[in-house]
Amino acid sequence: MSDPVPEGSEPHDPLTRRLTVLSGPSGVGKSTVVAEIRRSHPRVWLSVSVTTRPPRPGETHGVQYYFVDDAGFDRLVDEGELLEWAEFAGNRYGTPRRPVEERLARGEPVLLEIDLQGARQVRRSMAEARLVFLAPPSWQELVRRLTGRGTEPPEVVQRRLDAARVELAAEKEFDVTLVNTSVQDVCDELLALMVVH
Repeated sequence: MSDPVPEGSEPHDPLTRRLTVLSGPSGVGKSTVVAEIRRSHPRVWLSVSVTTRPPRPGETHGVQYYFVDDAGFDRLVDEGELLEWAEFAGNRYGTPRRPVEERLARGEPVLLEIDLQGARQVRRSMAEARLVFLAPPSWQELVRRLTGRGTEPPEVVQRRLDAARVELAAEKEFDVTLVNTSVQDVCDELLALMVVH
């Protein structure tokens, strides 16, 4: 039996204060999962990364990413403003440090969607973070998703496939693996990992 909540106070938020990192190969569906969590569970704070890549059709500055040029990204790195950063497929991506630390300090659940290099950097700087690997149902399905996007030239797709092989081999470095057979199932499992039982 739980203790009664004193009059005039709010019950404790059932979500942990842990930082959760979602990573996995390009094309596995990380952005789709994050969009669904953003829509259905606004209490989970989703960090918005900074990137030097140009926006894709439908992307908005400050929503999917903060889009900056190379000089702006260099400044963020030099000033220690990024929790992690990495180069991928010719572009750089990074997580602004201050908003993450502020929300963790307030006890808010924080979710980062980052690549393998970034996940390793977070593990080194914030050992208490929980690293979650999002895996495809199969290699064939991942190839289908990457080649079916139609938003990138063939050489970029090939670089992503090469990188995906490396990323899939790193699965054992993560605390938990979720297989993306259903976006809703992955969201439910991910949220369950962030809840105190």
